[in-house]
Amino acid sequence: MKIVSGIQIGQYVRSKAGRDKNHIFLVLEIIDHEYVLLVDGDSRRIEKPKKKKIKHLYEYRQISDVVREKKTDDKKLTNLMIRKEIEKFDVNLNNLGGF
Repeated sequence: MKIVSGIQIGQYVRSKAGRDKNHIFLVLEIIDHEYVLLVDGDSRRIEKPKKKKIKHLYEYRQISDVVREKKTDDKKLTNLMIRKEIEKFDVNLNNLGGF
């Protein structure tokens, strides 16, 4: 599994810049030391992930086990699974007092 600057596949991230600022995504793929592909299952679906610079992301410590396992085992990952994982994370985040 590729790990770049502490970022991992399945990790929750929040955009710091751009029109998607403050939007929560999951890391789908690590391209290189500078870029990752992000999905949210809604506006950024698995079929067309968002390419974003790592420096424009805030990295949360939590990692979605579902996404990481599906990606590493080459099993089918759906947009619904992504949305549910982000929704669970967002609820927990809001219960803790936001970002």
